Amino acid sequence: MAEYLKRSVNFEAKADSDRKVRETVEAILSDISVRGDAAVRELSVRFDNWDRENYRLTDVEIQDCIDQLTGQDLKDIEFAQAQVRNFAQIQRASLADVEVETLPGVVLGHKHIPVNAAGCYVPGGKYPLLASAHMSVITAKVAGVERVVTCAPPFGGRPAPAIVAAQAMAGADEIWCLGGIQAVGAMALGTASMDPVDILVGPGNAYVAEAKRQLFGRVGIDLFAGPTETLVICDEFGCDGELAATDLLGQAEHGPDSPAILLTTSRALAEETIREVERLLTILPTADIARRAWENFGEVIVAADDAEMVRIADEIASEHVQVMTRDPDFFLRHMTNYGALFLGARTNVSFGDKVIGTNHTLPTKKAARFTGGLWVGKFLKTCTYQRVLTNEASTMIGEYCSRLCALEGFAGHGEQANIRVRRYGGRNVPYAGKAEPAA
Repeated sequence: MAEYLKRSVNFEAKADSDRKVRETVEAILSDISVRGDAAVRELSVRFDNWDRENYRLTDVEIQDCIDQLTGQDLKDIEFAQAQVRNFAQIQRASLADVEVETLPGVVLGHKHIPVNAAGCYVPGGKYPLLASAHMSVITAKVAGVERVVTCAPPFGGRPAPAIVAAQAMAGADEIWCLGGIQAVGAMALGTASMDPVDILVGPGNAYVAEAKRQLFGRVGIDLFAGPTETLVICDEFGCDGELAATDLLGQAEHGPDSPAILLTTSRALAEETIREVERLLTILPTADIARRAWENFGEVIVAADDAEMVRIADEIASEHVQVMTRDPDFFLRHMTNYGALFLGARTNVSFGDKVIGTNHTLPTKKAARFTGGLWVGKFLKTCTYQRVLTNEASTMIGEYCSRLCALEGFAGHGEQANIRVRRYGGRNVPYAGKAEPAA
C-alpha cells in the first residue's frame, strides 16, 4: 500500500472558478463572432493594453525583431528547430498512404491529407515561450499545411522579439501579435482582417484552453490542455534528492496550479527530496510561483516496488514523467498513460520542452489515457477511398450489400446495391424488394 508523505490541497472553489472561466469565454467568443475585428481590438486593449490598427506584423516588423537577437540567439533557435523538424520528418515518413486489392477487383486505400490552414497559439504573457513556435509551426509545415497562422501576445508592451523570430524562422505564413481568447477566437471564427483556420494548436492559460474547448467542432484542436504537470519517478539507485527536487521545481515554476509529484520506493529519498525542495525554494528566482504550486499541488508518494509505481503512475496519467531508477526501461515497457517519458537522469523535461526534438504540447488532466501529444499526425486527415474494377466484383459486393440493407430496413441503400447487380451482373433483382417501377 502506497504511503503519501504529502498530498495536494483540495480546493472547494475550483468548480466555481471553472464556471466563471466558461461563462467569460462564452461571452467573449459570442462577441467576436458578431463584431469581429472591433471586438478583438477592444479585448486586446482591455487584457494586454495593446492597441493598433492591424495586429498582423509586417515584414519590416518581423525583420526588426530578428535583428534584435544576437548571432548566438539565432544559432540556438536554429539548432532547436532543426531537432524538432528532424523528428517531425521521421514521424511523417512513418505514415504511408496505402492502396490494396482486398478482393479480386476491389481496391481500397487511404491518403494522409494535410488540413489547409492551421492556427498556432504561442503563449507569451508570463514568459516568452518561443519553443511553442517550433513545436507547432514546424510540425504543421512538415505535415504539409499550406497556411500556418501564428498568434502570440505582446511581451513588455511590444511583440516579443524571440517569439517573432522563432515564428518566422519556423516558416509561419502570418504572424500576429495578439493574445488570449481574442487570438484563438479570431483564428477559429475569422474576422474581416483574418481568414479562419481549420485547426487550433498550442498551449495557453485556462482561458485559452477553455476557448479551444468551446470552439472544438467549429475547428479541430490538438488536445484539451490544463496546467503543466510533472511526475518524477525515482529510487536511490538512479537519483538523489537534489536532482529530484530540481526536476519538480523546474516544472512547478510554470504556474501556481501546476502539479508536481514525487513517486519513489525509498522513504529516505522522499524525505531528502522534501528538504531539498525547501532549500531550493530559498534561491530559485521563480520561487514565488513554484512555492505556491508545490504547497498546493505537490505530492510525495512512497510505493512498495516498481510494479506499484507503474500502477500509480498510470492512474495519475501525468503530462511529463521523469524516470530516474535502476531500470528506467521497465517503465517504458509497462506504463501506458503518459504524455511523454524522460528516461534516466541524463535527460529531463526541460530538454523536451525546449530543444531535444520531441513535441512539448502534451495531454494534461488525465487525457493521456486516450491521446498522445501534438505531432505531425494531428495536422493530417486520414481519408479513405475505394474502387471496384470489374462487373463481377460489383455484383458480388452488391448482393451482400443488398441483403444487409434489407436486414436494416434501408430500402434506398439496398437499391444502390440492387441497380448495380442488375446492370453489371444481369440479375433480375426487384426494385427495393418490389416490382421495378415503369420507365
